[in-house]
Parts: sequence; structure tokens; C-alpha cells
Amino acid sequence: MTKYRNFPMVPRVVFGQGCFEQLGEILMPKRKNSEAPFIFLVDDVFEGHEITKRIPLIFNDQIIFISADEEPKTHQVDALVSQIKNGYTELPSGIIGIGGGTLLDLAKALALMLTNPGSSSEYQGWDLVKKPAIYHVGIPTISGTGAEVSRTTVLLGPEKKLGINSDFTPFDQVVLDPDLTHGVPKEQWFYTGMDCYIHCVESLNGTFLNAFSQSYGEKALELCKEVYLDSLEAAESRDKLMMASWHGGMSIAYSQVGVAHAMSYGLSYLLGVRHGIGNCLVFQYLEEFYPEGVALFHEMKEKHQIELPKGICAGLSDQDFDTMITVALSLEPLWENALGKEWRKTITPQKLRSIYEKI
Repeated sequence: MTKYRNFPMVPRVVFGQGCFEQLGEILMPKRKNSEAPFIFLVDDVFEGHEITKRIPLIFNDQIIFISADEEPKTHQVDALVSQIKNGYTELPSGIIGIGGGTLLDLAKALALMLTNPGSSSEYQGWDLVKKPAIYHVGIPTISGTGAEVSRTTVLLGPEKKLGINSDFTPFDQVVLDPDLTHGVPKEQWFYTGMDCYIHCVESLNGTFLNAFSQSYGEKALELCKEVYLDSLEAAESRDKLMMASWHGGMSIAYSQVGVAHAMSYGLSYLLGVRHGIGNCLVFQYLEEFYPEGVALFHEMKEKHQIELPKGICAGLSDQDFDTMITVALSLEPLWENALGKEWRKTITPQKLRSIYEKI
């Protein structure tokens, strides 16, 4: 008999314009006592913003503002764990992440590392976490990454960029309020939305595809096409992209991503390129693997007049290319999903270098 993975999902989710106002009511039953605070990790673009004033702080709750300009790092997680353990007499009632994929991944990682010993870098991989996380809530303020629903928290470590993939990683509660995505800069809206779109293309064309992931992936792809190719009202576009992100994240929960994500990890590790734009930089040259998906990507890019940066890999040394290639090739489940068990016959270091050199 085939043994199927028994994946966890987010047990509670609230969706709707303005539902952020229900956060206090959602959190209250989860408060252990007045000495066990909620820690809110908030993207520092909201410092002084009206969203911050609406966070339901009581007792000794704390807001920690964090820059999302760089990818989340293992040493950053470890520093937050020390800060919280040294600052309070007991563990927090919970961790709440408010922001994009960076803040959501940090919130998931922090919730895990408050109950598991050692450095977060020791848990980069699959199913290495032994103890459940403390209560944690995800509140996305930009749509596309799928971090709100996934069982991974992607971190840049001293040796690799890799997620903490575990059954204890997913949020206990997600608050999906499309109003929070109002005012996202156009380029960021495009790059992060394309992360979702590329999730779908890679999942739907992968060897791990099954009816579960296909049903979510097809819906997410349909929503992405509506958002980026049709002329929707702004509010409807925000609603649909938030749902595309959710469905896109669900589609890879039971399958996997592929070539663009693997190669994007290499760019991010060496050069600090943000995940969404990294996926776009790679994906534009992957016609060989995803011909229809890449053609549609170019159509979306032209419609929204997005100019991708050029010359990102110009001037890199042989050692730099080798570093990126090593990181990319280490993500074996992604390559197997993309090309099957014999993927090493197709993917060579020379092949990857030829793609990186175009970027």
C-alpha cells in the first residue's frame, strides 16, 4: 500500500476586507496570563503607520519592527530568540507576523525556535523539528508568496538558503484582510504576485503533481491570469490576488516547486536578491522547461510595463558561479519535481551557469 504524507494545514483562517479589526478578539482566548505577552513582528515600513495603531496591544505586549529589505537569516532568528528569552520571565503567549513573506517566515521560525534548542540553522531541511512551536499567527500585507499557508520558513543560513520544513511550521491562525495590501508599490506587487504565478506553473508541470495540488494550482493560476491580464477594479484585484496566494501555497503543500525556485535560491544566497524578483530573473529564461508559462509571463510583464534589471551576474567570478550552482543543485526535491528522478542527466553545472550568465 502506498504511504501518503499526512500534511498539516492552517487550522483557522479569517478572510475579508477589514477583518484585521477582529485580531484582539481572536488573540484574547490564547493569552496565557498578563506576564506572557504577544510579540508582534512588523515590517518597519509600517512604523508610524495607522496599521500599527490598530494592533491590539495590552499588558506587556511588544512590537518589534523588522526591515524586509533583506532575506530572513538564521542569525536574525537566533538573536530574536535570545532577546525574547532574556526579556521575559516566561515564553510569550504567541508570535504574530505582520508583513510580507520575510516577516511571515521570521514569525514561523521564531515560534519554532522558542521551543527547540540550538540554532535555527540546525533545522534547515526536512522534518528536523521535534517540538511543537508556540502559538503563531500570520497576517500578510502583500499577496503572492504563499508563506501564510506553507509548512516551510525559508532562511538564509551560514551555509545555505533552505527552509525549516516541518509539520510544526504552519501558522495556527491566519488573518487575510485584502485592505492591508492597499498601497503596495507596483513593482513589488508584480514581483510578489509572480512568485505565486511561478509556484503554480512549477507545481502544475511537476512530476509530483496529483489531483490535490492540481485543484489548488489551477485555481491559483486562473486567479493570477485575471489579476495580471484582465482589467479588474482595485478592490477586486486585491481580493483575488490574496486568494491566489493562498491557493498557490496550498498547491505546493502536496507537491513542490521547480527550476526557477531552485536557481533563485542561488541568486539570493550569493547576491541577496529578493525572492520574488529572483524568480522572475530566472523564469524569463526557462522556455525550455515551461514554454507556455514563460510566454504568459512575458505578456504580463509587458502589460504592466515592468523592466527587469539586467547584468545582475555580470562580473561574477568562477567561484561565485560555483557557489550559486552548488546552492541550486542542493535542492534535490525541487529538481526531482521538475524533471523526475533522472534529473541529473538533464541538469549539469554547465547548464545552470549558462542560464545564470544571461541574468
